[in-house]
Amino acid sequence: MERLKMQSPSLIKENIEKIGALFPQCLTEKEDENGSIVKAVDFDILRDLLSDTPIVEDDDSRYMMTWPGKRAARQLAYRSTTKTLRPCREDSVNFDTTENLYIEGDNLEVLKCLRETYLGKIKMIYIDPPYNTGKDFIYKDNYAMSSDQYKELTDEYDEMGNRLVKNTDVNGRFHTDWLNMMYSRLLLARDFLSQDGIIFISIDDAEQDNLRKICSEIFGESNFIVTLVWKRRSGANDALNNVSRDHDYVLVYGKSINAQFNGTIKSFERYENPDNDPRGPWTKDNLTCGKTASQRPNLYYPIVDPKTGIEYQCNPDHVWRFEKGKMELLIKENKIIFPTSPTGSPYYKRHQREIRSETKPFSSWMDTQLNAVATKELREIFNQQIFDYPKTLNLITQLVLQGTNDSDIIMDFFSGSGTTAHAILKINERYHSKRKFILVQLPENKSLLSTANNSGYNSISEIGKERIRRAGKQIVDKTGNDVDIGFRVLKLDSSNVKDVYYTPSETKQHDLDGYINNIKDDRTSEDLLFQVLLEFGIPLSLPISTKTIQGLTVFNVAENSLSACFDKGVTEDVIKEMAKEKPLYAAFRDSSYSLDQTKINVEQIFKQLSPETRLYAV
Repeated sequence: MERLKMQSPSLIKENIEKIGALFPQCLTEKEDENGSIVKAVDFDILRDLLSDTPIVEDDDSRYMMTWPGKRAARQLAYRSTTKTLRPCREDSVNFDTTENLYIEGDNLEVLKCLRETYLGKIKMIYIDPPYNTGKDFIYKDNYAMSSDQYKELTDEYDEMGNRLVKNTDVNGRFHTDWLNMMYSRLLLARDFLSQDGIIFISIDDAEQDNLRKICSEIFGESNFIVTLVWKRRSGANDALNNVSRDHDYVLVYGKSINAQFNGTIKSFERYENPDNDPRGPWTKDNLTCGKTASQRPNLYYPIVDPKTGIEYQCNPDHVWRFEKGKMELLIKENKIIFPTSPTGSPYYKRHQREIRSETKPFSSWMDTQLNAVATKELREIFNQQIFDYPKTLNLITQLVLQGTNDSDIIMDFFSGSGTTAHAILKINERYHSKRKFILVQLPENKSLLSTANNSGYNSISEIGKERIRRAGKQIVDKTGNDVDIGFRVLKLDSSNVKDVYYTPSETKQHDLDGYINNIKDDRTSEDLLFQVLLEFGIPLSLPISTKTIQGLTVFNVAENSLSACFDKGVTEDVIKEMAKEKPLYAAFRDSSYSLDQTKINVEQIFKQLSPETRLYAV
């Protein structure tokens, strides 16, 4: 029986394995900080093998973007985590049936937890990170400090002891702090995207230039798609240098050159076929153009209705669209609609088949709703002003429609007030689609907002969850459609297993009695189940059922993907019933078994009844 690691994989170890697969002679061994022997790369040998290839030395004579802390930010992204995600049924909606996830916690650690499960499975990522305006709070990824040191430095820190710092423009590290925060998160974000996946990042002028540089480094300059410019407000406001900035940007990159926008589907509601034209539905279209008779004299001539003989002349300020020879051919082909009155105007008979069903969107989005509309949208849901500067549903809706198809997964790891989830629910209702969302939000204290202090909500994540609940209820009450309006709430927390699990060499002899049970006392069987799901890479939104066998709870995930029992007193009869279902994986905790003999026999029982099942112990 294999023992679960109960932590996310180290990307550094993965990269060492990749180098070893290409250049096995580069691999060696060394002793790590715990005294264990691990694989390592001999860079001297690797350098020799690449001697005919130009090698970048440690100097500045190369094209690059760098800043203090960049290397540490990269290492931070690749470092494994022992943290886990604990389910919270009381905050969830339709926990057992929904395919949507809402996760509370530091998004860097959450991304590490989710990476193995959703690697290459996300079609679209949208994020609206802090704009670094001098007023924003920035995640401070300094895990070397203790919680007490954090408290001494600032009162703003999250529940994990990670400090939130107001990155003022007088700070000498104004850009550096922001870049370090974004760089590690974007490095991980790329891994989540499918090969045709797209990331959309909202940003303003303060960091737009820097953001594009680090995105080109991470996603590849050739995978840059476009910078969308959208109008966020009307009227003059904060006119720096006597210029009112009424726009923001959405920076767009693809995972590969296969990523592209869907285009806009045209509506053909006006097209009909009252005369049973064999060419299909049609509509009336203008037969004149914007040129004058003096500009285009060849387009200024009379045409005659062949049925009535009535002659029609165009206005000299708006001549015909076609030359005379082409017009005569169109009349013969019944492509010109003549009026019933001599004073009327002829029209062009435009068939639907002549029109492209898709149009390419432009990079300037001036028709998106303004931020003031977003504030109003949120106020109508809560009946009060509750959140500063939410994004408009209109903007996020357009991005989702451009970047995804009917059953894709959309991720937002700076989810704020939950606009992304709200937009997806409305899209699913309108287009009868089954798009799914994964939202991540740090449970920042509401004091970080200038509003919502008297709303009754203690954190931004509480506001986001309540918005999704209310938006879903509005959709169901209004339409009655069968839409997945639910979401599973998961909360980032320390591992379910005690520290001795990870650092056995540091455990003293007199401490052993307290570690007979390696699971923390406040953790439930469902907590353990979700940490096991993370380690197996099983989607956290799959259906979970339970059944009782001899008074013990047995979990079954997606029918036979995983069978697990973490209760105490597991007997051989319980194990046999689980094995009969022939699951892909089966998991138990070390202290589950009623007898030592049962623990010894579990592998033999599965070998007889379900030899393909892989067994794991927590």
